[in-house]
Amino acid sequence: MQQSHWRKRAAGALITILLGLGMLPAAADGLPPTLNHRWLQNLREGKVKLEGDHSAVEALILQRDIPIPYDYIATLMRTPNAFGQGPACIVCHSSANPAHSYRGLNLSTCDGLRAGSREAPSRPLFAPGQKSAGKSILGRRLRNNRMPLGVNFAVSTDTPAYATVRRWIADGAPNDARFNQDVLPLFSRDNVFAPGTPACTTCHMSNQEPPSFHELDLSSYEGIMLGADSVAKGVNNATKVVIPGQPEASGLFQHLVEDRMPPGISPTEDRDHPNTLILLRWIEQGARCN
Repeated sequence: MQQSHWRKRAAGALITILLGLGMLPAAADGLPPTLNHRWLQNLREGKVKLEGDHSAVEALILQRDIPIPYDYIATLMRTPNAFGQGPACIVCHSSANPAHSYRGLNLSTCDGLRAGSREAPSRPLFAPGQKSAGKSILGRRLRNNRMPLGVNFAVSTDTPAYATVRRWIADGAPNDARFNQDVLPLFSRDNVFAPGTPACTTCHMSNQEPPSFHELDLSSYEGIMLGADSVAKGVNNATKVVIPGQPEASGLFQHLVEDRMPPGISPTEDRDHPNTLILLRWIEQGARCN
C-alpha cells in the first residue's frame, strides 16, 4: 500500500513538473482531451495499474479501445511465435485452395480472414463486430486447449468415442438408457479419447472449485447439463457445455475435437497472450481492412 501511494505521488509530481515546463501542453479550451491527456490524467489520479508482463497492452490499448489497424493483424499472421511458440499462421493457411492450404483457409489477406475456410463445410472464423470474440472459431482455436489436457495434436478424432458423444448431443442430449450405458461411462475411464490420458472426471467431478476445474461435473447427467462455473456465475448463468441438437456449438464437444493453434502448442502457454487479445479486439471493432 505504501509503495503504491508513493508511485501515485511520484507520477503526479512528474506530470506537474512537465506541464510547468511546457513539455506536456494542457488540452486546448473547448476541445475534448486527447488520448494522451486522458492517459496523463489517469496517471495523475492513480487510475493506471501496471502489474504483470502484459499490463502495458491492457492499459494502453485494450482499456482505451485503441483502433487496431489491419497492418498489425497482417504482421501477426506472418510472424512465428506470435501467439505462442509455433510457426506463423500463413505457413499452413495461405490460400483459399484446399489443395494447397489446410481447410482452404487464407490468412494472408484481410478478405481471406473475413471469409474463413472455403473447404466444405465452409464457414467464417468470426463475425466482424461480434462481442466476446473469444467465443468465435478463431478465438477458440487460439485460446482453448483440447481435452483431455495435453492430447497430442495428431490424435485422431475419428473414433467411436468421439462419434458417440457427438451423436448423443445431435439427437437432443436425452437422459436415456443409451446415455447411461454408452455416453456417461466415457467420461470416467482413462485413455478413452487419447492414449495415456486420464478420465475426464479426474479434473471435472463436481460443481465446486476446488477440486473440480471450472466447477464442471462430468460424472452425472445433471452435472453435464448444468454446465460450468455455476457457483461463480450462479446456476441460472452457468456456462452451458451441451447445446442439445448442436454438437459443434457445444463446449463439451468443441474441447474434445478442436486443437489449439498453432499446432503442437503447449497447453501451458498463456491463453491470453497480448497478441491474441489484440486480434480479438480487432474482430470486436469490426475487423476493418483499412
